[in-house]
Formats: sequence, structure tokens, C-alpha cells
Amino acid sequence: MKPAAVQDTPRVTASWWDRIRQRTSSWSSGGLGVVCAKEIADHTTGIRFLILFLLVGITGLSSMYVGAQTIRDTVAQEDSPYVFLRLFTTSGTLPPFIAFVSFLGPLVGLAMGFDAIVGERNRGTLSRLLSQPIYRDDVINGKFLAGTAMLGWMMGSLGLLVAGLGLILTGVPPTGEEVVRVLAYLVVTVIYVAFWLALGILFSVIFRQAASSALAGIAIWLFFAVFARLLAGLIADTFFPVTQDAPVEVALRNARWQLALGRLSPTVLYEEAIITLLNPSIRTLGPILLEQVEGAIAGFLSPGQSLLLVWPHLVSLVALTAGVFAVAYYLFIRQEIRA
Repeated sequence: MKPAAVQDTPRVTASWWDRIRQRTSSWSSGGLGVVCAKEIADHTTGIRFLILFLLVGITGLSSMYVGAQTIRDTVAQEDSPYVFLRLFTTSGTLPPFIAFVSFLGPLVGLAMGFDAIVGERNRGTLSRLLSQPIYRDDVINGKFLAGTAMLGWMMGSLGLLVAGLGLILTGVPPTGEEVVRVLAYLVVTVIYVAFWLALGILFSVIFRQAASSALAGIAIWLFFAVFARLLAGLIADTFFPVTQDAPVEVALRNARWQLALGRLSPTVLYEEAIITLLNPSIRTLGPILLEQVEGAIAGFLSPGQSLLLVWPHLVSLVALTAGVFAVAYYLFIRQEIRA
């Protein structure tokens, strides 16, 4: 006869497996799955998402086309092993592809989230939704997950369009390393835009009017995109003014302070991360002296080394996204919702 501990093991395992299956079935067929499916259907059939996709797609593909023409004119004069990556970073009469995505990505996230909760409240459907066997956390989690899934679909589709058209225009197929770098760029972009989606949902929970939620999101976006760098430079110049007779240490401290303060902005974190991932020749992200450059062997970083270089940026973006959504989740759970 087996010991009691051995006899109870199948029962414990079965109970644990039953709980896993019950929770999984509740995600797929319960409130979370219903809210996700409903939000995805609203996004795919709504005119707003179509306009956003066309806006990002047309501007991005136009920039890629101009960049591809520039590459075709200069590829014979330059000896670069990463021609395919230059489709995303080369500019001509238009800014590069990554500049358009960096500029329009926050607007896409805010537009998808600014009325996620306040819109339901103003239409009077939020109380009806919660009167069904759907928990509050399923509502806000479903809206965020559905928005993130649509962002992933948008960026994946746009990346495939750029890759296909770039291959046709340049005739240079991508290498395995370039494919890895482009995939990493798309993942980082989804995380970055998901931050603005979470911020839009947060303002949608806080404000009672959709217009106020949208204006608050746009104000934060303008501050981080435009004024954050100016404010960082002003603070650095105040504490460490760089004059003609200033020593090198003062100029170095000024540059480091500007860099550190600028990285408080998610926009700066994102731009530094994608530039490093799409440009293998970048080997450092901080100020360096000429003595440190002397004797260095020219070369390119591997995808793993570039990813390791921007790993703090990626962790910071994920932490910011999770933190903003956690605040929105907490406020929504504690709100009083009346019919």
C-alpha cells in the first residue's frame, strides 16, 4: 500500500489542473474574452481605427519610398552590409520612417484609449455592462489587451508592407540579423505605443468628458515630445554652465545631466532604443572623450549586444506602461458607477 502522501498527489494535481482550466475557460468564454472580442470588433469595424491606420501607413510608406530611392542612388558608392535596415532610418525629402512612427505612434495610442471608459459612461452602457456577469477588472483589462493586440496587428502589418516594398524597390533581401533587429524594433514600438494607450485609458477613467481626456493626453504628449528636452537642457545649463573657459569636467557633467534628465521622458527612451537597434554601428549611448575613442577597432554590434545596450530603456518602458495601467486599474476598481 502506498503512503498517504503519494495517494494524495493525484488529487492535489487534479485540483490544481482543474483550477487552471477553470481560469483559462473564464478568460476565453467569460467576461475578459467577451470584452476583448467586442473591443477588437469595434476597432476593426470603426472608422477611427481605419483613419489612424491609413494615416500611419501612408506617411510611413511615403517616407520609406523616398528612403529607398536615396538608397538606390547611393548604394553603389557606399559599402554598407546593412542596406535593408536603412529603409527605416534613411531620410530624403521626407523624414525617415522611424521619425513618423515616433511622432504618430503616441497619437494612435491616445486616440484608441481616451474614451475607453468615459465613452461607455457617457453613453450609459457602462452600468449595463457591469450589471452582466462581467467583473470590473475584466472590463478594463479587456480594453487594454484588445487595444494592445490591435497595435501589434497594425505595426506588424506596416512592418511587412515596408519590408515587401523595400525588397521590391532595392532588390536587396534582408539577412537573418536584419530580420531580428526589425522584429525587435516592432516589439519596442508596440510597447511604446501601449504606454500611450494606457495613459489614454487613465485619463478616460479620471475625467468625465471625452474632450478633457483627449486634451490631457495631447498635453502630456507635447510636453514629453517637445519641452522635455528643452527643460532638461535648461536645468543642466543652470547647474553646469558651459562657457568658453569652462573645464572639460563641467561640459561632461552638463552633457550627462541633459542625458539623464532627458531619459525621464518615454519618448527619449524609445528613440534611443530604436536608433540603437536599427543602427549596428552605435556602440555607446553616453558622452565619450577622444581619449576613449583612440585605438578602438571599428565594427558593428551583434543584435544581442545592441539589445543589451538598450536593455535599461526597454525595462523602463515596460515599467512605465505597467505603472500607468496599474494606476488606471486601481482608480477604475474604486470608482462608484451608477446607472
